[in-house]
Amino acid sequence: MKVHLIKRETIEYYMINQARSRPSFEEWLEKIKRANWQTPEDIQRTFNSADLLANGCYRVVFDIAGNNFRMIAKYWFGTSKVHLYIKWIGTHAEYTLLCKKKQQYSVSDY
Repeated sequence: MKVHLIKRETIEYYMINQARSRPSFEEWLEKIKRANWQTPEDIQRTFNSADLLANGCYRVVFDIAGNNFRMIAKYWFGTSKVHLYIKWIGTHAEYTLLCKKKQQYSVSDY
């Protein structure tokens, strides 16, 4: 199934504010355009470093720019599309702080 990316403008805004992230996020966006997922494991096949979060939260963490940035998204497999909601974007250090507070499962900044 094709991916319906929700909140693309969040990524675009982040690229403006973190200019060094632009090439890597543009590459990520190109992969999303071509993605064809049937299961959550397909997300990991498209993005080898993606981590599916546990606890039934239907979230995935993407490593961007060689793990310099992290992005959390919530996924939902519909009947004809995979809906991917951007929930949070930050640096690796910011993500580490988020995890220390156990907020990676619930954060919804966008």
